Amino acid sequence: MSAPAPSPLAIVDAEPLPRQEEVLTDAALAFVAELHRQFTPRRDELLARRAERRAEIARTSTLDFLPETAAIRADDSWKVAPAPSALNDRRVEITGPTDRKMTINALNSGAKVWLADFEDASAPTWENVVLGQLNLIDAYTRSIDFTDPRSGKSYALRPADELATVVTRPRGWHLNERHLRLDGAPVPGALVDFGLYFFHNAQRLIDLGKGPYFYLPKTESHLEARLWNDIFVFAQDYVGIPQGTVRATVLIETITAAYEMEEILYELRDHASGLNAGRWDYLFSIVKNFRDGGSKFVLPDRNAVTMTAPFMRAYTELLVRTCHKRGAHAIGGMAAFIPSRRDAEVNKVAFEKVKADKDREANDGFDGSWVAHPDLVPIAMASFDAVLGEKPNQKERLREDVAVAAGDLIAIDTLDARPTYDGLRNAVAVGIRYIEAWLRGMGAVAIFNLMEDAATAEISRSQIWQWINADVVFENGKHATAELAREVAAEELAAIRAEIGDEAFAAGKWQQAHDLLLQVSLDQDYADFLTLPAYEQLG
Repeated sequence: MSAPAPSPLAIVDAEPLPRQEEVLTDAALAFVAELHRQFTPRRDELLARRAERRAEIARTSTLDFLPETAAIRADDSWKVAPAPSALNDRRVEITGPTDRKMTINALNSGAKVWLADFEDASAPTWENVVLGQLNLIDAYTRSIDFTDPRSGKSYALRPADELATVVTRPRGWHLNERHLRLDGAPVPGALVDFGLYFFHNAQRLIDLGKGPYFYLPKTESHLEARLWNDIFVFAQDYVGIPQGTVRATVLIETITAAYEMEEILYELRDHASGLNAGRWDYLFSIVKNFRDGGSKFVLPDRNAVTMTAPFMRAYTELLVRTCHKRGAHAIGGMAAFIPSRRDAEVNKVAFEKVKADKDREANDGFDGSWVAHPDLVPIAMASFDAVLGEKPNQKERLREDVAVAAGDLIAIDTLDARPTYDGLRNAVAVGIRYIEAWLRGMGAVAIFNLMEDAATAEISRSQIWQWINADVVFENGKHATAELAREVAAEELAAIRAEIGDEAFAAGKWQQAHDLLLQVSLDQDYADFLTLPAYEQLG
């Protein structure tokens, strides 16, 4: 008797979407189901390992480079695979969600790379998950266009040689996709995003002279990188493309990963193309891991923690040195400013800050950097052009002058700044505004002239939590307490209602966002990720 056919994936509690059958084909779902069967048990083990490591940090209030992998760090002979030509020059990368308009604008932006985001810049509604995949398929077949219903403006792709190279970012390991289940169990969102994109586009991208390239978010250890490498090996065999076609850039946006940069590159060495320095998630990770470490780990207002802070400088310089030692690209942080159409003076000040930031990165040895808006592409491009000239990157700059000790990465108390009452108000204001938009299905949100994503809300609520639990006293003499946070949140909610009017307020998800922010900011049991309880409320 022959074995029963493998259980197909079930689509659960999801309204049918236009053209979804082009994405959710039987063959694509069979591939995702196989990824789930093969790799989700290891994902689950690694999530459990995260909790064990966090408990160890709670006991010791310290981190160190791993003794068991010292030989990998000491071995100067290994390098990552050479970059494919489409990923050799990454001097400016634009980030954003995969909605139809953004897909066209990002590809046309003049940036070398577009980070097509299914993660922090995209709220994981079923519509965003499925139609985002469809938009990328349409972009590669040049069957994409868009007309803005409000302005009537039409958008279409430029010639192929003018388009950015796409690097897709799937969701982090902690998030499940509740609408796709196998035998009743949800499939990890990372496997859904990776699997659908890879299955439909890997060969198509090879035919276009590119390949399936990925950004890997929220990685916490080299063992998580090893899991991704095994997935790549399996996937390439499954669809019959050469091993090493996939390329992955890993975001070093957790404090634990900062201690395992070389090991992460080593695990992915046949598929690695670089590391990236992401600020807000990195700060969120520091607060999360050292939240009970006492006053020396209390961060000041998020905007006071610039990349020139000593512990952030240690992180970025170690990243450049590590990447170049191993032949990988070092990609810098985000310029999140959104130009104002009304205030030229705001733009002038912000552009100067963006230029200074990108000049610093280029001079430090980074090979490229991120922007959130097409208007910033020329500014960042000029900074890197000035250093790189005609060269595609500066991997030859080995930065052997850099020496970072384990303690340097967590020397938070070297920063001469304190939490402020205005910082609390800003964290509450941004948190409510961002979560409200996220609950409506928007992951990239312009707030106070900055493009914010889920990492913004994570650092905002984490700072509120940390300041209350550390009994911070602000410069005006007020104590950070749950009562004060509730008072500020109530004032902010009233201000929003007054600003937008009762009708718009009622049509939004403002009260829900206010309540959720307070829940994750005030609960004594700190939630690992804001997006976990938020996903339960997402339509």
